[in-house]
Amino acid sequence: MTIINLPTTAKAPAVPGRRLSVAPMMDWTDRHCRVFHREISRHTWLYTEMVTTGALVYGDVERHLRFSDEEHPVALQLGGSDPADLATSAKLGEKWGYDEINLNCGCPSERVQKGAFGACLMAEPQLVADCVKAMRDAVSIDVTVKHRIGIDQTESYDFVRDFVGTVNQAGCTTFIVHARNAILKGLSPKENREVPPLKYEFAYQLKRDFPDCEIIINGGIKTEAEIDEHLKHLDGVMLGREAYHNPFMMAGFDQRYYGAATTPKTREQVLEAMIPYIQAQLAQHGGHGLKLNSITRHMLGLMQGLPGARAFRQVLSDSKKLAAGDARLLLEAASHLRIAA
Repeated sequence: MTIINLPTTAKAPAVPGRRLSVAPMMDWTDRHCRVFHREISRHTWLYTEMVTTGALVYGDVERHLRFSDEEHPVALQLGGSDPADLATSAKLGEKWGYDEINLNCGCPSERVQKGAFGACLMAEPQLVADCVKAMRDAVSIDVTVKHRIGIDQTESYDFVRDFVGTVNQAGCTTFIVHARNAILKGLSPKENREVPPLKYEFAYQLKRDFPDCEIIINGGIKTEAEIDEHLKHLDGVMLGREAYHNPFMMAGFDQRYYGAATTPKTREQVLEAMIPYIQAQLAQHGGHGLKLNSITRHMLGLMQGLPGARAFRQVLSDSKKLAAGDARLLLEAASHLRIAA
């Protein structure tokens, strides 16, 4: 597996459309998680965790942007509100080979609010437009925006329509709509994913009002039947926690949504494919603090719903076994499913 360790100015090859994607999720969709998801689906778009502009302008760029070539198509999500810093960060993302730059206008956490970005940016659509323009002027890859449908007690569709309209005038044509309000005070990030009601019809109306834009929906989507229904109205669907906790649901996506002729890998084939990656990562980064659990923790949901899934998770969570740093632990864990069967 080829690991990108140095930036490149070469333009990425043509990539499939964003019909299906996995949402950027803090502490979850790191580069190891994305490699694992890519072994399940070749075409589903993957997104990084949010990376703040400060981390790139003042921090360790390689640590934040290093990824595996096999992850394509993969997008870098940025958090920030300063057009110049976002332009610099977007340019770094393009040099490192990302296929898309996404601006976070949906995260409601207090930490993000203190930085004056995330969901609170929806109150300043012209600033978002300025940020988008600065990034589009700096890079040749797509610049997209992920946002909510409103903030706090704003219930009118007009709010999100005007936000999208203003940002669209700056050249953004792809909007990923988390179809809930963001409550900036009084709810935790977890509660913000569950308490505000979903209003899918707002996303549908955006597509009708902005037919030339790519509108992708996010929020509470768990089944292929739900995906199919949304795709009758919209250009794409972004999955969040369901894709993380039940990743094998993506196994049929390439055939179902991208027309691929290849047969999906079995769960065991996915595990076998991950072993050389894990061995290479531990050999390269084990001396710098990388542990086996840093990779295997993303794989606990692979056997969800199968007899023996609990034993599979127990093996992959055994601290003594993990400390040995042997990637073949994956196959030992999988053997419990055969025993259960």
